[in-house]
Amino acid sequence: MLHVDLDAFFAAVEQRDKPSLRGKPVVVGGIGLRGVVSTASYEARRYGVRSAMSTAEARSRCPHAAYLGPRFEVYRETSRAVMAEMRALSPLVEPLSVDEAFVDLSASGISGLTVDDVRAIADDLKAAIRKVSGGLTASVGAGTSKLIAKIASDLDKPDGVVVVPPGTEAEFLAPMQVTVIPGVGPATAQRLSMAGVRTVADLQQLDEDELIRQVGSAHGSSLHRLATAADDRPVVSDRETKSVSVEDTFETDLIDRALLTAISDRMAHRVAERLRKAQLSGRTVTVKTRMHDFTTHTRSSTLAGPTDDARVIARVARRLLEESEIGGGIRLLGVGVSSLADWIQDDLFTEDEHAANPIEIVDLPTRARDQRGYYPGQDVAHPDHGRGWVWGSGLGRVTVRFETADTPPGPVRTFSVDDPALTKVPQPGADADGEPETDHNGSGD
Repeated sequence: MLHVDLDAFFAAVEQRDKPSLRGKPVVVGGIGLRGVVSTASYEARRYGVRSAMSTAEARSRCPHAAYLGPRFEVYRETSRAVMAEMRALSPLVEPLSVDEAFVDLSASGISGLTVDDVRAIADDLKAAIRKVSGGLTASVGAGTSKLIAKIASDLDKPDGVVVVPPGTEAEFLAPMQVTVIPGVGPATAQRLSMAGVRTVADLQQLDEDELIRQVGSAHGSSLHRLATAADDRPVVSDRETKSVSVEDTFETDLIDRALLTAISDRMAHRVAERLRKAQLSGRTVTVKTRMHDFTTHTRSSTLAGPTDDARVIARVARRLLEESEIGGGIRLLGVGVSSLADWIQDDLFTEDEHAANPIEIVDLPTRARDQRGYYPGQDVAHPDHGRGWVWGSGLGRVTVRFETADTPPGPVRTFSVDDPALTKVPQPGADADGEPETDHNGSGD
């Protein structure tokens, strides 16, 4: 199995399309005071900027970075091209998010592969990804299981390849810190440390009963299995479903229910936006969680009638999330609506009920923008200067750098926000005001 992970994906796409930002710190996400970092380039990570960090903290750590609003449809378009290269290699591809996937090489019909063969395949795939994506890099891990492939892909970032030979899995894991095992966060690591367990080798010395006594039954059994690389989960190809959903994969497993609730609320609003744009509604709300050990759970609730109301979807999603187990941490969260229809049950909840039970959206990624809706990173065009992107806006002005992926770093010009010659370049799927469809399936890391 291969685990393919596009390096700092959202930020890398921005650096690809904005030549003046190449080699410089770039942060993509909510850029307002209450925004959250989605992806930081490797240049920004050197200053301690990480995904899921508040934008305010990121600015304090790296004030000279370029802080950009996301362009989700551009990311999805690039992702589709990359996923197509993986599916050309094997029919069995399991996307985990917009920027990472498992590939089962055994489904390609090739047998008897050596370690060198696998490395050559990974190198060829990386070269194909670089070509179709316009220069983006990927890190690839290869092993006999999802666990080993995923851990291997993290060891030589960015743009690396790590192949773990069959039969060496336990030896491969042994010298690593226990935190390399999915689900071993700070609290579990501290508990294990008190028992003298700091490395996976230490963990491998404990029998299952002892491990259960240390961390509990459900978590202990999982850790015992993963510590010895006992992972037989198959690669499962995603199939298209008749639903509208948003997913996000986190850089670190999340155990904070308040943060997960805030993210769920944000996702519910994105789903509602997409439903309204498609003139659809749905009756079934689903919350999907992928746990620290890659097991996936879904919980659903079906309403009396279809809705596209963000408040209704958020309220149901909150309840489903409250009922979900988060022990060990969640690495992916998704909110979706299915049982779609082209009509809406307008009186599903009355306005009075909404007023009495408001949904407070916490930590929404706000954007710094002026009254005309310009935000940093947005694509614009001018008849005299060509295509460019918004550097910044405010006080009735908008500053643009005119460059594209195919040009050298370009000049900077400032215009009045009501200059009729300056126009927004809408992304595919954008609304009438040129705003991008604000959902994504992945962290972009």
